Amino acid sequence: MSAMTFSCGPDLRVTSIEKLRAKFGPLAMVLAAHAVLIYFIYSGLMSRMVDAAIPQAVLVTFVAPPPEEKAPPPAPPKTVVLAQLRPLVLPSVPMPEVQLAPPPNTISVTQAPPPAEKAPAPAFVASPVPAPGPSGPKTIASGAIEFILPPQTVYPAMSKRMGEQGKVVLRILISENGKPDQVQVQTSSGFSRLDEAGRQAGLRVLFKPHLEDGRAVPVYVLLPLNFQLTS
Repeated sequence: MSAMTFSCGPDLRVTSIEKLRAKFGPLAMVLAAHAVLIYFIYSGLMSRMVDAAIPQAVLVTFVAPPPEEKAPPPAPPKTVVLAQLRPLVLPSVPMPEVQLAPPPNTISVTQAPPPAEKAPAPAFVASPVPAPGPSGPKTIASGAIEFILPPQTVYPAMSKRMGEQGKVVLRILISENGKPDQVQVQTSSGFSRLDEAGRQAGLRVLFKPHLEDGRAVPVYVLLPLNFQLTS
């Protein structure tokens, strides 16, 4: 009886491994892919990959431009009413009375009736001579008197705008202490504002007392003031 021999050499083992690999290899690869996918899902890598792959939505809001501010309408021009100045009324100053010199002495002769008897000759009786009355202050030129405080004129603003200019001559009564007692407009400039400004300047002037025979006396002085606009 012949015996049968089976050999399990290396060729048989290699063939078995290749069969197992061909049979279970694709299944192992599918299981490995599923295992990797499940790991990514549980670890959050899949959501981060999806977020990175999908572009984020940008919310755009259109804002309307603000309405343009309308400029306020221009104000109507103002109407300015010019105040009318009352005419300047100058105070009346009495002029000094000039008394004429009394007539020469008059001698009256009284003739007595003829006496029965021879009487002595009548005597001449002379009438008394009246004393001369006091005379008023005399007028002197402005150069004959000295100033302690010279005149300082203030040009009226309205006169500047109106272009008014001229010369005012003042007649000032200076007292014994050198202060102006009376200030009159002797010659007008033609504009009441300039005349009044000159009169106010004359009231602020201070003079040195005028001396005659060593004593101070009141006098009149004519003081000219010029109002001239400079270009």
